[in-house]
Amino acid sequence: MFQKIKNVYHLIQAVVANIIYRFPSRKLKVIGVTGTDGKTTTTHLIYHILKTAGKKVSMVSTVYAKVGTEEFDTGLHTTTPSSFLVQKLLKKAVKNGDEFFILETTSHALDQNRVFGVKYFIGVLTNVTHEHLDYHQTYEKYVDTKAKLLKQSNIAVINSDDHSFARLDKILKDSEKKVYHYGFKHKTHFRLPYKKPLTQYNRYNYLAAYSVASIMGIDEKIIIKAMDTFQLPPGRLEVVYSIGPTVIIDFAHTPNAFERVLPEIKKHYVHNGAKLIHVFGSAGLRDKTKRPLMGKASSRYADQIILTEEDHRTEKLENICAQIAEGIKNKSFVVVPDRQEAIVQAIGMARKNDVVMLTGKAHEKSLCRGKKEYPWDEFKAVKTALQIRNK
Repeated sequence: MFQKIKNVYHLIQAVVANIIYRFPSRKLKVIGVTGTDGKTTTTHLIYHILKTAGKKVSMVSTVYAKVGTEEFDTGLHTTTPSSFLVQKLLKKAVKNGDEFFILETTSHALDQNRVFGVKYFIGVLTNVTHEHLDYHQTYEKYVDTKAKLLKQSNIAVINSDDHSFARLDKILKDSEKKVYHYGFKHKTHFRLPYKKPLTQYNRYNYLAAYSVASIMGIDEKIIIKAMDTFQLPPGRLEVVYSIGPTVIIDFAHTPNAFERVLPEIKKHYVHNGAKLIHVFGSAGLRDKTKRPLMGKASSRYADQIILTEEDHRTEKLENICAQIAEGIKNKSFVVVPDRQEAIVQAIGMARKNDVVMLTGKAHEKSLCRGKKEYPWDEFKAVKTALQIRNK
């Protein structure tokens, strides 16, 4: 009941915001990107392709919003901002003379009506995996919420290899909109012509972006050129140190993300008897059922696991770590509550050829402990740990 009241409140806010800013999305081609994993990389890549093609484009992503030459902070732990900020940024894009706007769109924003009134031209769904079930209750309801973006868009682009495809295909079957499929395992509308090596999960992100760009009529040579010059968003499989132990930062915070990124790390960075040391936690007051699955995935690939804080909020950190540990199989692990200390210990114990993988925080600039946000910078934390190691 409380959530329904909250959703009505957000709906009223969205209506008011649309009126105040005069429905700016109607003057743009808005491309919405949703999915459990890969949203941010796909959003940034679509933006980069359109920029490379000489198009005027703005975007909102988990990392930041960019309109023209200006960058905007969208808030702590936020992907899709409030209705008022979304409409304000759309209005700025219109004033900037933009043709396109890429909007990373979460299931929460869709369910809570925060993007009500946004006229989506293309809706992209990367995947739907185990996450946010504390909010959506079941996987099916989670898929149905994600599907709202596709139903609100003129054109839908979906991953035919994803577990969600059968349900999405059924939902969209009777719609009059154009539906495009992309993937590598089944018959699809698009195949990726890009030949340079990519991680398995980024192949899907690149193919999603390629599909959108192709629908928009961008020449394939320009798309390939853009992919050649694309840099992943901050904290996405980012090697921040490689002299001695290799230290990598990534935003992975779901079981599926672990299953995708950790084997790639093992394949490309862990060689000749080296070890993979994985530092991570799980957010408090969020989906508890994913925690043992994260532990299971980590223990499948990591040699040493350090469990630590990741915005535990008002939950007891020891309980969160214990729930993660339920899934850890046949691997040693330690619990180091303070994230800075956990990173210090991980980098301190690493041998020259070992790999230290830090997941879950990446670009985020705060840690929530209790009800208070504390300043945090994962990159500075690594720098501090390296200074201590090298003393």
